[in-house]
Amino acid sequence: MPIGHGQTISQPYIVGLMTEMLETRPEHKILEIGTGSGYQAAVLAPLVQHVYSIEILVELAKSAKATLSRLGIRNVSVIAGDGYKGLPEHAPFDRIIVTAAPPEIPAALLDQLKPGGRLIAPVGTRYQELVIIDKLPDGKIRRRSSIPVMFVPMVPGPK
Repeated sequence: MPIGHGQTISQPYIVGLMTEMLETRPEHKILEIGTGSGYQAAVLAPLVQHVYSIEILVELAKSAKATLSRLGIRNVSVIAGDGYKGLPEHAPFDRIIVTAAPPEIPAALLDQLKPGGRLIAPVGTRYQELVIIDKLPDGKIRRRSSIPVMFVPMVPGPK
């Protein structure tokens, strides 16, 4: 469903599936890439300690921040910025969820994931798949593919 600025909101089924795949706990600190309308962040908020959400489009970030505030959701921080860079000043994160499709998982996001953490992202260009990445306690990466999906492309910020 369109939310403006050429962006869309994911189907509620996909939001629920990705949320379930994250396997969150109340003490978790989450990084979300692609705030959009704030819907995914609002779903995660009651399940975790804090959600940091990055949105490349300033107008969408402002709108999502206002919506979440109006709903009384206090444990979500919306930041206008480049999701490819993540949010190193708040890393490491227990979980990372990406709600726009990069061609490959950005290295910065893997670096900001805690050992024992999990990252969920749609990956690909024309054909996308939902990817689950677990960072093992020794820092090694285990990658699995789940289902075919279709998300808007993840857009990098200016160089």
